[in-house]
Amino acid sequence: MISHEPRCIYDTNPLAEVICQLRFPEILSIQANIPADFQEAIRHIFPKYAVRPEALPGKNPPANNYQFVTADGMWRINLTSKFISLSCGKYTCWEDFANMLDKPLAAFIQIYKPAYFERVGLRYVNFISRERLNLSEVPFRELMEASYLGILADEDVSESATLRCSVDVETALRGGCRVKIHAGPGKVNRNGKIDPEVKFIFDQDLFMAGNIPVNTSAGTLQTLHSQSYGIFRGAITDMLHNAMGPN
Repeated sequence: MISHEPRCIYDTNPLAEVICQLRFPEILSIQANIPADFQEAIRHIFPKYAVRPEALPGKNPPANNYQFVTADGMWRINLTSKFISLSCGKYTCWEDFANMLDKPLAAFIQIYKPAYFERVGLRYVNFISRERLNLSEVPFRELMEASYLGILADEDVSESATLRCSVDVETALRGGCRVKIHAGPGKVNRNGKIDPEVKFIFDQDLFMAGNIPVNTSAGTLQTLHSQSYGIFRGAITDMLHNAMGPN
């Protein structure tokens, strides 16, 4: 179910990470040469640099994943020969996120001139903590809609006795978009440490695939974003919505 309520910002934001990724036909020069010109174009915003070799199938040499990070560590650009992405560990609002993407994406397009984008994706990873919301004694079936609970929607099923229960969905949306959703309770591994609290994970990956013209990428992302809140709001109950402090 998709809600048509107006978008809001929550005082207790459940978003743990937001990731935008744009995939393109492989550009060999990114793998062959250090992206010095790209770094110079964004270095005033993303001053930290690292490169991480990633193993490829078979006997292929590792592929370089170049990382450019803000001074506070909250924002990261990843660049490989097949994609560019922006990830944020402290999301506030779409306008701030889009603004942080503008300069790196424009620099990438100017320097590397991709023919088109094969996939434009926007992923929202929510970790819903009952402890943060003073709802520790409230079962998930009172916080999430039944569609995303599986057997946990049944009052006779014990949360503590259920070791694994998740719902995975892929469906079409308006405007040629699609969404993959993973929903269910679980323990979160953050920085190598497992949080003992069982949180409800609501992970939605909105995307558009095909030969997407480079000059329409911003509009494509806006279309994806415009559908994200309705999906999330349609997945939660009024109790959870109000507990998070909507503004």
